[in-house]
Amino acid sequence: MGEIPQVPVTELPDDFSAAAGKVLLDVREDDEWADGHVRGALHIPLGEVPGRLDEIDPDTDLYVICHSSGRSMRVLQYLLQVGYDGSCVRGGMLAWRENGKPVECESGPV
Repeated sequence: MGEIPQVPVTELPDDFSAAAGKVLLDVREDDEWADGHVRGALHIPLGEVPGRLDEIDPDTDLYVICHSSGRSMRVLQYLLQVGYDGSCVRGGMLAWRENGKPVECESGPV
């Protein structure tokens, strides 16, 4: 198995709801998602990914994000085994926030 590509947050759009051909998969738990996520991201917690593969379009540019990158790498290793390609968002939501990129919470934009 090859090395999983990583992409810095600075190379990603701030909002994935209008990012044609791109999917940001957020694999954090529900409480982490509620505390802040990227607008337009697809939320599937790590443990639910195998049962919800049909929600991930294999023909898009797939980026996977979690808190700091650990879970993203685990999910991407699994996805590669089942035929998906994707990139890890380097540094996860920690890097996203550190770079001042916008975050939405359940109550609205932050």
